[in-house]
Amino acid sequence: MVAVDSDKLIELQKKPESIRNICILAHVDHGKTTLADSLVSSNNIISQKLAGKLRYMDSRDDEQQRGITMKSSSIALYHSYNNNEYLLNIIDSPGHVDFSSEVSTAVRLCDGAIVIVDVIEGVCPQTRSALSMTYIEGLKPILVLNKMDRLITERKLTPQDAYIHLTQVLEQVNAVMGELFASDIMEREEKAESNDVSNDNTLENNSMRRPVTEYQSVLEQTDDSNLYFSPERGNVVFASAIDCWGFCIEDFAKIINKTHNYSVDKMMKILWGDYWYDEQNERIKKNAQKNKQTPLFVSMVLNILWEFYEITLIKKDREKLIEMMGKYDVKFSERDKKTKDFKELLKSLASQWLPLSQACINMVCNNVPAPHQLPREKIQRLMSGNKEFKALPEETRQLEKAFLECSSSEEAPVIIFVSKMFSVEKRMFSDFKIKPPTAEELAKRRDIVRRNKEKMELKKREETHNQESENRDQKLDKNDKETEQKINETKKVGTDPGCEEEDKEDDADPEILIGFARVYSGVIKIGSELFVLGPKHNPEIVIDRKNNGESIEPGESLKELKSGWHVTKVTVTKLYMLMGRDLQSIDEVTAGNVVGIGGLEEHVLKTATLSSTIMCPSFTELTSLTVPILRVALYPKRSFDLQKFIDGLKLLNQADCCAEVHIQETGEYVLNTAGEVHLERCLDDLKQRYAKVDITVSEPIIPFRETVVPPPIVDMVNETIENKAKDEPIFFEHSIGGDKYIIEIDVKPLSESVTKLLDSNSNLIKQLDLHWERMGKSEHLADTLNNLTLDDTSPISISKVNVFKKELEQGLEENNLGSVENIWSFGPKKCGPNLLINATDYKRQPFWMRQNKYSTDFRASYDNSIINGFQLATIAGPLCEEPMRGVCFIVKKWEKIVKETESGPGSNQNIKKDNEDTGSCSERTSQSQSDVSGKLISAFKDSCRRGLSMRRPRLMTPMYSCSVLVNSDVLGEF
Repeated sequence: MVAVDSDKLIELQKKPESIRNICILAHVDHGKTTLADSLVSSNNIISQKLAGKLRYMDSRDDEQQRGITMKSSSIALYHSYNNNEYLLNIIDSPGHVDFSSEVSTAVRLCDGAIVIVDVIEGVCPQTRSALSMTYIEGLKPILVLNKMDRLITERKLTPQDAYIHLTQVLEQVNAVMGELFASDIMEREEKAESNDVSNDNTLENNSMRRPVTEYQSVLEQTDDSNLYFSPERGNVVFASAIDCWGFCIEDFAKIINKTHNYSVDKMMKILWGDYWYDEQNERIKKNAQKNKQTPLFVSMVLNILWEFYEITLIKKDREKLIEMMGKYDVKFSERDKKTKDFKELLKSLASQWLPLSQACINMVCNNVPAPHQLPREKIQRLMSGNKEFKALPEETRQLEKAFLECSSSEEAPVIIFVSKMFSVEKRMFSDFKIKPPTAEELAKRRDIVRRNKEKMELKKREETHNQESENRDQKLDKNDKETEQKINETKKVGTDPGCEEEDKEDDADPEILIGFARVYSGVIKIGSELFVLGPKHNPEIVIDRKNNGESIEPGESLKELKSGWHVTKVTVTKLYMLMGRDLQSIDEVTAGNVVGIGGLEEHVLKTATLSSTIMCPSFTELTSLTVPILRVALYPKRSFDLQKFIDGLKLLNQADCCAEVHIQETGEYVLNTAGEVHLERCLDDLKQRYAKVDITVSEPIIPFRETVVPPPIVDMVNETIENKAKDEPIFFEHSIGGDKYIIEIDVKPLSESVTKLLDSNSNLIKQLDLHWERMGKSEHLADTLNNLTLDDTSPISISKVNVFKKELEQGLEENNLGSVENIWSFGPKKCGPNLLINATDYKRQPFWMRQNKYSTDFRASYDNSIINGFQLATIAGPLCEEPMRGVCFIVKKWEKIVKETESGPGSNQNIKKDNEDTGSCSERTSQSQSDVSGKLISAFKDSCRRGLSMRRPRLMTPMYSCSVLVNSDVLGEF
């Protein structure tokens, strides 16, 4: 095939019906990049012989050295099929677990996926993750059963045994799909059930659960016919990417049509099924397994492949091979007839006979939807996330039409999603590459050099004539100076104007950040002005601010954003067609295409949504199955490199979609990564590309937690303690502004079940706390959960809150920790696995209700001080400043005692208990309320920390739990 001109690709970009956006997913070393090489070679970008060796999509040095993909990269390819032309945006993604976040960025931009499974290893952990992501994101998957050659050369299976093995692998994959489908149906039914009872929020109704038999009935009634992989449905490819061949049922159906004159449609339906060929009667019959006959797929497909490998690699019979390939119209070149490398001969013939790229791309064109054929359900999920689509504003819901039409007209709203930012060196761009001078420029430069040379020679003769009387040493010194001057002038003449400035700029900013994006609607052009909508952008807030008369002023960059705003405005400066290792500049991109966008480094941190209308919602967060858990501390070896080091960390944090950079309270810079391989890649990038300074890296930081344990049950000689001492509340007295504050607290451990319950519902607690915080700014909102108008798909679900309350109440009762209605706060960060419980005479609303602003109790003015002190204490415990876990602080007493002189003359009492209103309290104290509040925060924090120290404190260390699955034949060998 002749290499395709870029103008052809740009032309196809304007036809949504001709575009297919797909990604390649698999477990590590299952053959993703090798398959990608075969697809790339179909456009003559690389040679077919280099497929599997060059690893074209792996552009990093460490990727080539390790032999694994570490980042997602995209390439645009041309394909012609059934008299139609197609543009394929293919994204190759990593298979290593450390880079699962890169897979998430690829999946979001695609409509289909090629899922590769090694037929020897079968379904692996990352295979499950890949299938799960495709299901969640609504992609149309295509299964490639790769490394078929290993069944022949390594396992040495017979065709019949290989067929049985292939069916088992296929069943494994479909079992995973069945699990995903069942869990999704059950989740939807639970959601529907919660919606049905949302009007009745009693705990009794919410605690009712459907019997399992009802869920099974729903699963049986739901249509899942299009869910599973089956060769006769045209969504399975059998392949050997390393040997450059692959086929689907249709390919061999066409071959059989020529040899046996059976129709292609009929053979596609029965070639994989339980059918067998009766050679005597020359008929195809059913029930091959029952009649103990060879299945049709074995006799007409696998037997031919096994014979091909046997003749080529074992017998090495060239004559017989020529005869065999002649049946399938495969021609031998002169090189094939002379070569002694039969492995290369096999690749050459197989790639002609059963081209892998053709089998895969044809299947993509048949199965994967075009950008204008996206299902409505997927569009609504992208727009609304966890919310109900009907709950979005009217202007926002109208954008659904733009998604469905995928229109490229000037009137269509521009909607773009940026899934990640990636860094590219300037030298990789054609804009910054040194261009060869033209003939006119060369002639002009030669003329300038000639005239300057004549001037220097004339000046030299004049100076020599005027200074003949000087001594020889002076002449030599002067000649040396003149020679040096000539060299400098010649250098200046031979240099283009502005070259020095450009070099400085290149050294100062060698990396450029590009947004990896997809256009869902409209046309983006260089110079387009678009809103950059951050992940927290909410169109409802924009409407509220418009109604309140507030001006809508987007920030010029992330640094200039006002508090509560998540929108900036950007002018697009560069657009690029992603071509693997190269980036080609283009002027505009229409809807349905994958594109690289320049100029977003000041507007996008990780992900963002770009739109021409501010009423566009921010897309839902990426589906990520990994969390960065490996932490190390970093600092530059030389103190004067600190600024370069900080700038490099900012680039790393922005360019790596999984890495997280934090600054500790101590000023220490901490890098969070997904694993050791990911950490090594981040450190290499930081040292060689972003900061370019020497860095010192600490040992991995182990995240400890601080807790308390119950009193011991047995003594040191393992005998039961009969008279156990009861823990008494701890009394603290703090002097603030001349007044005494008495705080009495009890510190008790939470059971593991309660701690896990708080951990699993941390997001729900956080959403609820933010909800009450927003409600506190409005006078017209409901005071209790029962009056809220929320549905089960909103971030805060009434039914979920009620279920959580019931489970938590049961846990607290089992631990004798009081009622769930006495919960004051959760911590740290107001959503952690620690509790603050109010057991005083201070009558405050529980956490589940809106706080009363008009309480006459003086303690209401300092309510937040107690909460903030609790947050500070739980985020850094007294043992080693690590967060607390599973600790319950019960406040038994909180009183203020003031002096008699401050309460007024004429009294003989020395102290007085004050529970009057805040106004009278402030008249009797000389300290302002803000000062008292700040000191009370510190006082309560110290009380909690000291209380923990006095209650059998312990350190908790993390434990890594995993299961290792191996074949039975390797048991006992390790």
